[in-house]
Formats: sequence, C-alpha cells, structure tokens
Amino acid sequence: MNNTRGTKREFIGTIVSNKMDKTVVVVAERLVKHRLYKKFVRRQHKFVAHDSDNKCGIGDRVLIMETRPMSKTKRWRVCRIVEKAV
Repeated sequence: MNNTRGTKREFIGTIVSNKMDKTVVVVAERLVKHRLYKKFVRRQHKFVAHDSDNKCGIGDRVLIMETRPMSKTKRWRVCRIVEKAV
C-alpha cells in the first residue's frame, strides 16, 4: 500500500493585512481569459494564512501553501517570503 499524500496547492500573493497575531491576509491575482470577448481579466482572491514568526509585513510577496484547518478561516500557511516590500 502506498502512503503518499496528494500535492498541496501553492500560490504567490501580496500581503494586504498583518494586524492579527500570527495571521496575515494574502491577495493572489490571476489572469483569466473571458469566454466571449477573449480578453484577459484580472481576478483576485483573499486568503487568510498562518505566519508563525510574525515576520511578514504589508506589501511582501509570499508563497503560501495549503494546510490543515487552523481556525474558522485559516487553511493556508506562509512557506517563505519571496520578496520584501521596499
């Protein structure tokens, strides 16, 4: 029997809020092609992620990964900071 787990989803996004303790809000943007007009439309989604060290700041680009539910809304965690805000 093979006991491997499935791959976890990952997104790169920008932090828009870090006012909570050990929690950040990350906005991930993606481009979607409109079915009728064939134009690319920008879509965004907010994710609440766990930041265990409180080292992320507003404007940082981070990599978040799917994880077990940590609270009512937290299902993601910050893996690493891709780029610090200026």
